[in-house]
Amino acid sequence: MLEVTTKQAWEPWVEFVIEGVEETCLWTTEKIKSIRELMQHTSLFIQKKLPRIYSWELNELLFKQPYCRIGNLVDAGIAKRQTASVYLKQLCDIGVLKESKSGRETLFVHPKYIDLLTVEENIYVYYAGIETETASVHTAA
Repeated sequence: MLEVTTKQAWEPWVEFVIEGVEETCLWTTEKIKSIRELMQHTSLFIQKKLPRIYSWELNELLFKQPYCRIGNLVDAGIAKRQTASVYLKQLCDIGVLKESKSGRETLFVHPKYIDLLTVEENIYVYYAGIETETASVHTAA
């Protein structure tokens, strides 16, 4: 009888934990989906605004971490140092990245990606002029 009572006492707690795990899984799945949508949306935006520098590898690099250095492009074989600098500055000019000095080093941060990663909601502000399947969910800026 004691064993049954102990089991019954644990059942609400176990259900609570399972519900928490399920909610976390669903939230994480939605976050990943939003990151993929932002990645696709950014790809379309760069293709439209900077078709000469666009490559999937460049876009993919912008989503490996929420900031980029000139050396990241060089190491990935996307461009030589001078060209990499030009590419990143052009991405700043169209609003995909923002240049930020950190000591002697220049970082190029990806604000939309940082915002998406740091907020509870799984939404982002899409780039103006680029209509996507998810545009109705997201707000134009």
